[in-house]
Amino acid sequence: MDVFISADVEGVAGIADWSQITPGADDYAIGRRLMVGEVNAAIAGAFDGGASRVVVNDSHARMTNLVPEEVDPRARLVLGHYKPMYMLQGLDDSFDAAYFVGYHGAIGEPEAILSHTYNPGAIWEAKVDGRVAGEIGLNALVCEYFGVPIRLVSGDQATAVEAREVIPSVHVAEVKRSFSRYSAESLSPEESRSVIRREAAACLAAVPESSVTRRPVEIELTFLVADMAGMAEWIRGVERTGPRTVRFRAPDGLEAYRTFYTIVQLTRSIVE
Repeated sequence: MDVFISADVEGVAGIADWSQITPGADDYAIGRRLMVGEVNAAIAGAFDGGASRVVVNDSHARMTNLVPEEVDPRARLVLGHYKPMYMLQGLDDSFDAAYFVGYHGAIGEPEAILSHTYNPGAIWEAKVDGRVAGEIGLNALVCEYFGVPIRLVSGDQATAVEAREVIPSVHVAEVKRSFSRYSAESLSPEESRSVIRREAAACLAAVPESSVTRRPVEIELTFLVADMAGMAEWIRGVERTGPRTVRFRAPDGLEAYRTFYTIVQLTRSIVE
């Protein structure tokens, strides 16, 4: 049993402000410590549930948040920025299950802690096949392409709702209740890790059969400013559908994700 973990941090218990998760900020050390605690809980739970291999991809910001010597040594760790598959780097069809740990709600969710969709300075809304999607929905396209079921998602209550809408059979570890974008009531670090470890083990008890789905995907993106939509048009196949909105179609989820990620990287070059 091989398990892939994509580790973000906004959904970690005890996180409520950008200063806790931004490299160089005053409280960044706190965020890193809380993040690795929940990642290690997910790793331990995976091995409790029968995993023989676990690969963790640091999926936040510049993706060097996890200190290697603090991560459970049984797991392999993927670090670094500008990865070809970004939050899903390292995933392929050899895995039996995927976990999304420390995830958060989509931009626009009123009660999702630190909500955003990839780049809060660029993306106002994202849709996959006409349905509003956050990072869970977009990243699920890659898992679907490789036939790897998403078995666990951890985060706040808004993340739990989003996860169940995208993946009805998913196990959820709800570690905090958000009141707004910048306030939440969290479980203690000890309790949140206990919940994650328990769900990470339990979700492997009945892993569904691998089901590779290679289907056409349409993504629509609305940006904060029109310049970003204009820049996205530079990519072949991306069409402008409004002053701040673009749309593109791809033959499968992996190509859709790669085009989306390329657009995200392009829009980061615009500084308002």
